[in-house]
Amino acid sequence: MFCVSGLSGRAVKAGESIPFPMFASCLLLPESPTVDRERTTTSMTLVKSKQRVADHGEVFTPPWMVEAMLDLVKGETERIDSRFLEPACGSGNFLVQILRRKLAAVELKYGKSEFEKRHFALHGLMCIYGVELLPDNIVECRDNLLEVFAEYLRIDEADELYRAASFVLSQNLVHGDALTMLDSSKQPITFAEWGYLGKGKFQRRDFRFDVLTGASAFSAEDSLFAHLGKHEIFMPVKTYPAMAVGDLAVGAAT
Repeated sequence: MFCVSGLSGRAVKAGESIPFPMFASCLLLPESPTVDRERTTTSMTLVKSKQRVADHGEVFTPPWMVEAMLDLVKGETERIDSRFLEPACGSGNFLVQILRRKLAAVELKYGKSEFEKRHFALHGLMCIYGVELLPDNIVECRDNLLEVFAEYLRIDEADELYRAASFVLSQNLVHGDALTMLDSSKQPITFAEWGYLGKGKFQRRDFRFDVLTGASAFSAEDSLFAHLGKHEIFMPVKTYPAMAVGDLAVGAAT
């Protein structure tokens, strides 16, 4: 695998800083991992049906390969606020493991404070993004991530943090096509950039995916826009007032 900018599509080295407002970390793409393929688990299901393979090329990545690939950007996967986008997220094989690593980092740093643990765990979840073409997969992906999040914090539907997390996943994991950059309603895919302001408050700004992925064209030396700062090119389509967990939980009910 290799790590590329979630905005520009250019290859970058693990740990390199990407000077863009939103996806400052990694988009994971498989290449030819230098790991032992004999370690595949024969009992796991890598395909749902032959027809889905024929129609959509759907083959799931085995857990051992997921871990090996994530280890190539280990530092990023263990940083709470690093942002990851999976453009064909399936049922969440990569994203679930990224979340587990982020939550382990939360526990290590904020485990002694229930307030901080809850809010930084949510922030870690907020930094995980995915696009998936098939409707059953995107539902499974959201459910799988929510289950991991809820198990870590030992919460259920009665807790507003659970409902807030459910709302965040409904915004971050998009049913759509990453190639056309359109959602299932044929509208441009929009991602929410979440920031934790501290003291239980979060900031949200929405950006269009197709604009963000045009970063390399804008920053080219001979580009008309090369002299502009990133803040002048990447303008959010919407900015929200600061919100607390309770505000996000209300979003899940609407």
